[in-house]
Amino acid sequence: MTIPDYQSIMLPLLELAGDGETHNIHTAKDTLANQFELVEEEVSLLLPSGKQQKFANRVGWARTYLKKSGLLIYPSRGQFKITERGKKVLEDDPQRITNEYLRQFPEFIEFRKRTRKTTLIEEQANDEKLLTPEEALESAYVNIRNDLADDLLEYVMKSPPHFFESLVVNLLVAMGYGGTQQDAARAVGKSGDEGIDGIIDEDRLGLDTIYIQAKRWQADRSIGRPEIQRFVGALQGKRARKGVFITTSYFSGDAKDYVKGIDSKIVLIDGARLSELMIDFGVGVTTREIYEIRDLDMDYFVEISND
Repeated sequence: MTIPDYQSIMLPLLELAGDGETHNIHTAKDTLANQFELVEEEVSLLLPSGKQQKFANRVGWARTYLKKSGLLIYPSRGQFKITERGKKVLEDDPQRITNEYLRQFPEFIEFRKRTRKTTLIEEQANDEKLLTPEEALESAYVNIRNDLADDLLEYVMKSPPHFFESLVVNLLVAMGYGGTQQDAARAVGKSGDEGIDGIIDEDRLGLDTIYIQAKRWQADRSIGRPEIQRFVGALQGKRARKGVFITTSYFSGDAKDYVKGIDSKIVLIDGARLSELMIDFGVGVTTREIYEIRDLDMDYFVEISND
């Protein structure tokens, strides 16, 4: 039997979790391999990168899509467990779970539409088989990045409160603020002033100062205008004009409008932006693969021909 695509794996994977127990992804892969009657050569077949098994990769993506739809949760690293919504799906006895089936869940739609460019590519193609190689690669890259961004926020929320302070320090230093790591760590989170969680230099010479407010709030709790006004008031008390407000949740429309109409320069970083910056500046992430796309160098052949 050929290796099944990840959509064909989703229902068997959910059924495997249907007992309500916590399952290990590696054990699940072996169970599903037996269920699909895959031989050892098929299970061991690697992706072109040569660093991961193709079947294991597809099982992983099936698990990811079920999680994004609220059918599974990750109790801890490498594990998964069915949710009440997942149990309800099994009670409905679907013949197959596909991306189209998962579109009934708003969380999945939000996940797929996280990046407008990728959505447009897929809508124009109307079928992943119609994507050009470059479009397919870009679409896959964005999906992987979105999944990583969600996982980052999830792990930040599961970590102790002091971890968020360290994260803010590490991110700002990685972005070029605060001078050395030691200098930044001494500044951030030490002021104790109402409405201000930390102070950090804008550059290595300390020519200007940026005040910081950091709120680790649940994703469904917004930062409103009153919180921003208190922060701005604290800045004015310090005769400061620059501030960064970082949160794991999101900012209300009123909060964003308020920032646009004041003289102080306030940068708002919500959970989505926070995870993007962590990825871009290598905080809390590691590089798994690097792919290079090479193109034909016409100048080379012209020069050779003229020799």
